[in-house]
Amino acid sequence: MNPNFKKFLLKITQASACKEVEVIQSLWSGYGKISRYQFLGSSISTVVVKCISLDRAESHPRGWNTDNSHLRKVKSYEVETLWYENWNQLCTKESRVPNFIGSYKEGEEQWIVLEDLDANYQIRKQDLNLTEVKVCLKWLANFHATFLTKKPIRLWEVGTYWNLGTRPDEWQKIEHKKLKAKAQLIDEILNKSKFQTIVHGDAKLANFCFSKDGNQVAAVDFQYVGGGCGIKDVAYFLGSCLSSSECEIHETELLNYYFTELKIAFIPDEFNFTFNDLEQEWRKLYPVACVDFTRFLLGWMPSHQKVNDYNLRILEEVLKEI
Repeated sequence: MNPNFKKFLLKITQASACKEVEVIQSLWSGYGKISRYQFLGSSISTVVVKCISLDRAESHPRGWNTDNSHLRKVKSYEVETLWYENWNQLCTKESRVPNFIGSYKEGEEQWIVLEDLDANYQIRKQDLNLTEVKVCLKWLANFHATFLTKKPIRLWEVGTYWNLGTRPDEWQKIEHKKLKAKAQLIDEILNKSKFQTIVHGDAKLANFCFSKDGNQVAAVDFQYVGGGCGIKDVAYFLGSCLSSSECEIHETELLNYYFTELKIAFIPDEFNFTFNDLEQEWRKLYPVACVDFTRFLLGWMPSHQKVNDYNLRILEEVLKEI
């Protein structure tokens, strides 16, 4: 352990001793690790530490070792730190996130110290039933309502890790000529939508931690948090946990549920527009958001399982309309 970081960690936790007890996972492309630390003499028993090394990683799981990729990663960790320092505390209990404890930087290394969610949100799931999907949609609805019309100051101007503006290498690889030609237009339609919020930007199943009874979730991983219409998170999330056939069967039910929860969280007196206007726009943009993510996949990994019949059908329908 870096001795200066250790001193910092002991100071902010008021502990007499600490040790790393578990490596939870490695960070994408070898940029560091997430670990659990245990303390003696502190009111805090454990924390989770995201240890980031900004030295350029030597390998990428998909072979995307480019300057764009590296610079995007560097900014993503800067944004995540700023999120936890300046925005995280605004989340409500209905959009639970780990409490921020502290951050430390030295040279090319940085550390983010967070509440250990395993005390109350210890369950990680590989697949979901419809009830569990709705639990996550409720989190997203409350998150989007909380940050509705907020400007993403010091975050990504356009959130989501697949944002076209940060993915020129992948765009170049797209073989679908019509999609490639209209990728910029699709991006503009989403970015110029009237109703904007802060989007999580990587709202996949792996980033939701469930309570033991399965009725609540907390979300982690805010590297790509930024501005955008909330339906982008919804389209990506549903694709992350449902098969092509499940999306076809349950799309209407699940979108209805999301908008029901969004309406509950929506506070009319805070805005100069109606919820119906917001819902109408975001419902219309759902297929466009699906196509936006499919655009990324067709450049990044066209054989990916998410390039399925459901998303390809939506792709062709949207391309005919715009």
